[in-house]
Amino acid sequence: MSSEILLLFTFVLAIFLGFELISKVPSQLHTPLMSGANAISGVTIVGALVAAGSLAEGAFSVVLGTLAVVFATINVIGGYLVTDRMLAMFKTKQHGGDK
Repeated sequence: MSSEILLLFTFVLAIFLGFELISKVPSQLHTPLMSGANAISGVTIVGALVAAGSLAEGAFSVVLGTLAVVFATINVIGGYLVTDRMLAMFKTKQHGGDK
């Protein structure tokens, strides 16, 4: 019972810390942080795949692992789309017939 309370406490603390950290980041740093978050989410996908493939722990861990794979994949794809869109804002536009 106490391990579940400790896990819940860690989860709530991570939510609070993540919210406070992201809300204090200036807009100029969002793109570099997004690139770093994509790398971390790539590692998360590997861990989630291991959890999803672990049949020894039961069906619940497979379901949670599968959900983790889905959410981490959405995070990585969204991060790359946002980063690509931000970088496209800084590309020089070509004028005239030159393409």
